[in-house]
Amino acid sequence: MTTRPWIVDDDLWALIEPLLPPRPERSPGPKPVDDRLCLQGILYVLNQDIAWKLLPLELEFDSGQTCWRSLDRWQKAGVFESCTGACSRS
Repeated sequence: MTTRPWIVDDDLWALIEPLLPPRPERSPGPKPVDDRLCLQGILYVLNQDIAWKLLPLELEFDSGQTCWRSLDRWQKAGVFESCTGACSRS
């Protein structure tokens, strides 16, 4: 097991990325955070069992709030239902 289980390597990302919905149209403001970084931030929070607001910014996953918003968007889009089905077939 890796010492940093929240890191999503290229092979795993190649499986996950097609399951994610396209980003909503961008409004004025900061550039959106990369989905892969948000996923790693989500995995970090879950692995470390910490509150979203405690996600360390120095890890460069962006803020816990940003990662949570991505998770919420993906849940509402049904990403995890499709992932569960795909994962149960393996």
